[in-house]
Amino acid sequence: MAARIEHLVTSGTFELDGGTWEVDNNVWIVGDDHEAVVIDAAHDADAIAKAVGDRRLRGIVCTHAHNDHIDAAPALAERTGATIWLHPDDLPLWKLTHPDRMPDAWLQDGQVIEAAGTDLTVLHTPGHAPGAVCLYDPGLRTLFSGDTLFQGGPGATGRSYSHFPTIIESIRERLLTLPADTVVRTGHGETTTIGAEAPHLEAWIARGH
Repeated sequence: MAARIEHLVTSGTFELDGGTWEVDNNVWIVGDDHEAVVIDAAHDADAIAKAVGDRRLRGIVCTHAHNDHIDAAPALAERTGATIWLHPDDLPLWKLTHPDRMPDAWLQDGQVIEAAGTDLTVLHTPGHAPGAVCLYDPGLRTLFSGDTLFQGGPGATGRSYSHFPTIIESIRERLLTLPADTVVRTGHGETTTIGAEAPHLEAWIARGH
């Protein structure tokens, strides 16, 4: 059975640098009728577990460690036995939310995560966070971009652990080199494509965010 992409929106708060903001997060599930991978276990372990159902959850992949993308990860892992994957450069951010629970495994640039016949290649794309990653599967023509690239520009870089020139370099070198018809499934908001965003790079640089 061919793999499919499922989408769930969960709601909660993003907290950093003493501020709190209400947010809606995209949770992506990649799998078939038998197994799956969750990308960003945000806010609601019950809702995500219900969406996974009785499938084997092979992994919980964190695109980065801001609390709104990882707050439900330990509870979901405990319920399902899944491995939590995080890039090691984001461990300081992870510890702000889960000081007593380490991730189970480390993501590395170029690593391939297999599930239900898909090959999700890890692209380290720092800038929004030091350990931010995107996941690319040419077979699905899909990039899961976390908070690195959105419809309309880069992820935010105005808070701790983030850096605008770095996210621009990540987008230019790692993402805009992908095929134009690649669908970009983001951490928040609407889906876009590489082709739709690529022409605007210089405008983003000029505006500075």
